[in-house]
Amino acid sequence: MNLILWRHAEAEDIAASDLARQLTARGRKQAQTVGKWLRARIDADALILVSPAVRTVQTAESLSDQYRVVREIAPDASADAVLADAVLAAAGWPNGIAQTVVIVGHQPTLGHVAARLLAHSGASWPVKKAGVWWFESRERAGDEQAVLRAAISPELI
Repeated sequence: MNLILWRHAEAEDIAASDLARQLTARGRKQAQTVGKWLRARIDADALILVSPAVRTVQTAESLSDQYRVVREIAPDASADAVLADAVLAAAGWPNGIAQTVVIVGHQPTLGHVAARLLAHSGASWPVKKAGVWWFESRERAGDEQAVLRAAISPELI
């Protein structure tokens, strides 16, 4: 399976609630850039799972209008490591609920997922706004492995 972690693009700092924060003009441009890059590389039947935050929905919409909101991956600063488990469960890692699953979510949760997959670490690695970390699961000698296929930010596209 392919698991693509996509952090939401730049969002406004102030809104009625954290979940209501919208993308800035720069964030919309970032999302469009990365969405175009992803569209050229993933199958049309990729499953897109999105946090209920407005900024993640807006980011996902730059890739496709076909996505599923998953409340369990909403931001919660008190439970970021637990949310990493929720992200992996939502995607069905390592076997997958689809061949390619795109998770549009938040930092530091996505950083926890990346650190867990690559280093079996409880740390949270930095993920830039609108950044993508693309993992592939594989089995070698009976062991499940996570292979990093790409890590990219909008500035490099």
